[in-house]
Amino acid sequence: MDDPARGIDTAIRVGTCSWTDPALVSSGWYPSGSRDAEGRLRFYATRFPVVESDSAYYALPSARNSRLWVERTPPGFTFDIKAFAPFTGHSVAVRALPADLRPAGPPGRRLRAGDLPADVMDELWRRFDEGIAPLRAAGRLGCVLFQFPPWYAPSAEAPDRILRCAEAIRAPIAVEVRHPGWYAPEPLVSLTDFLARHHIPFVGVDAPGLLPAVRATSPELSVVRFHGRSPHWGHGSKEDRYRHTYERRELEEWVPRIRVLAKESASVHVLFNNCCADASVQAAQAMSELLAA
Repeated sequence: MDDPARGIDTAIRVGTCSWTDPALVSSGWYPSGSRDAEGRLRFYATRFPVVESDSAYYALPSARNSRLWVERTPPGFTFDIKAFAPFTGHSVAVRALPADLRPAGPPGRRLRAGDLPADVMDELWRRFDEGIAPLRAAGRLGCVLFQFPPWYAPSAEAPDRILRCAEAIRAPIAVEVRHPGWYAPEPLVSLTDFLARHHIPFVGVDAPGLLPAVRATSPELSVVRFHGRSPHWGHGSKEDRYRHTYERRELEEWVPRIRVLAKESASVHVLFNNCCADASVQAAQAMSELLAA
């Protein structure tokens, strides 16, 4: 099978933000015989060298799964892990918490980090770190992505919160912000200067309403995530928000930006999150070809 990464600068890794998204699984992209959990990951790893696991956003990762992921992928394959929702101020359903840490009440009730006692939050951080430990030990962990919510606006307290996240976990982290206020000139410079001082990657994004700002704030890693350009971004169903098929010209706009990042960071992860049918893997394939040209 052709290697889509052949010819790309070795610093650049292109992939998608999930290999288990139901829309991708049902799209027919996975061939017959590669549609169970093991087969999907093994097949995906023949096409791309990096993937983001977004499942850790919805529930704590498990060490067992991490060990299986290492076993099912070739040496050098890399996993980025999305941080558990409460760590970035998102809400989480009670049922998504470990049974022994769940508060009383309906299992479908949603909680924010501030609703959970400090000792419970500390234990969640510990178990998250435990869950990704096999990836870290095998040299397969790229970073933990902290995707802060749209209501996380610029503030004097923001840098301290980012540092607390970085200190709470034994892994490199990367930071994505979605509030448009971060992309005004002064807040953007202030944030990226802060991240650069601490060698924390600033995640460049392709998404409606957000500037396509990129800056290498870590000599080790830069990250770019493509969320699509849906007019329903910010509202509607998940499928509506992320439904977008990238045109070649839209990807070409990013090629010079990504190549600049590759000169300033040892590795660049380019990840597609336009999760509707096989749109993400097709965009990743197209970007791989553009970068190899």
